[in-house]
Amino acid sequence: MDFSFTPGQEELRQATIEFAQNELNSDLAAREKEGYFSREDWEKCADFGILGLNVPVEYGGQDHDVVTTIAILEALGYGCHDNGLPFGLNSQIWSIQAAVQEFGSEHQKDKYLRDMCTGKSIGAFAITEAETGSDTYSMKARATRVDGGYRLKAEKHYITNAPIADVAVVFASTDPEAGQWGISAFVVENGTTGFSRSNSRDKMGLKTSPFGELYLDDCFVPEENRLGPEGAGVSIFATSMESERGYILSSQLGAMQRQLEEAIEFARERRQFGQPVGRFQSVSNRIVDKKLRIETCRLMLYKLAWLESQGESLAMDAALTKLHLSETFVESSLDAIRLHGAQGFVQELGIERNLRDGIGGLIYSGTSDIQRNVIARLLGL
Repeated sequence: MDFSFTPGQEELRQATIEFAQNELNSDLAAREKEGYFSREDWEKCADFGILGLNVPVEYGGQDHDVVTTIAILEALGYGCHDNGLPFGLNSQIWSIQAAVQEFGSEHQKDKYLRDMCTGKSIGAFAITEAETGSDTYSMKARATRVDGGYRLKAEKHYITNAPIADVAVVFASTDPEAGQWGISAFVVENGTTGFSRSNSRDKMGLKTSPFGELYLDDCFVPEENRLGPEGAGVSIFATSMESERGYILSSQLGAMQRQLEEAIEFARERRQFGQPVGRFQSVSNRIVDKKLRIETCRLMLYKLAWLESQGESLAMDAALTKLHLSETFVESSLDAIRLHGAQGFVQELGIERNLRDGIGGLIYSGTSDIQRNVIARLLGL
C-alpha cells in the first residue's frame, strides 16, 4: 500500500482547495445563521466536477478511482469552511448516486446519474421514518402493485436534501408478510402527483444542508422506476450504507486538518504570562491529540478506500471509520473551543460551529451506538 498521493492526485487536491477557498466561503456566517442553502454553490461544485468524481464518463462523470475521489473530497472539506455544503454533496454521492450506479438500469443511470452529476437534479435517499429510527426495516411505507407500476404511501423523516430534492430513492414494502425481504426501492421524481417535500427543519448544526421530510400520498410510480427487482431493498440499502457510512465524512477530515492548522497558528501567536500559549503543556497536549486523531482517521479512511479498490469487504472497516472519524471531530472541535477560550465560545468567529456541525456525525448514517453494534456483531459477539 502506497501512502503518498500521485502527482496527478496532488494536483487535483490543490486545485480543489483553491476552488473551495475562492468560491464557497462568501457570507458564510449570514448563511449559517439563516440556514440558507446555496444552490449556486452546489452548481459550482457540480461544474467543478465534485458530483461526478466516481461516476463513469458515459453517465456524465469523471470515473476517478475511490482513492482519488476521497482525496478530492478531503481537499474540498479543507478549503470550504461551510461544513453543510460538503456534507450534502457527500450524502448524494455515497447514497442515491451509489445506489443508482450499482443497481440501476441503463435508462435509470443515463437519466438520473447524468442530471445529478451536472447539478441539474439534487437527490435524496429516503428510508428513515419517524417511528422506526434505527430499526430501519420495520418501516410502515407500502408500495402496492397496480397496472403499469406501483402506488406508494409513505412518510420519510430526517432526510438530507429532502426539501430541495428533485429525485429520491424511496424504500417501501411490496410484501409486508416477507418482512425485510419484502422491501423494494423506487426512484421518484419531484412533480409526481402525490409526492411532496417539507420545508427544511431547523437543527443545531449543518444548518446550510437542508433536512426534512418526504411525503408520498398514493403516489404512482411506473415499474421502470423500480430500482432493482422486487425485494432487493435490503441489498440496495446495505450496499449503499457501506459506502455512505464509510465515506460520508471524507470532507470532515479536511476540516479537521484546517482546524489543526488554525490551532497551531493561534498557539504560536497568542501570548499569556509573557510567552506563546503553545508553550504551556496543557495547550500543546491538546494540539498533539488533534494531530494524532487526524492521522488515525486518515489511515482508516484511505485503508477503507484501498480495500474497496482490492474488492475486499468493507463492512467492518466502514463502521470503524465512521465511528472513529465522527467522534474524533467532536473531540477536536471541543478542544478548539477550550484552546480559544471566550473567542471559541462566541459565534461570530465560527470556532464553535465545527462542534455543532460535528454532533450530527454521531447520529446520521447510523449512530455511534449502531456502529458499535455492527462491529460487535462482525467480531462474533
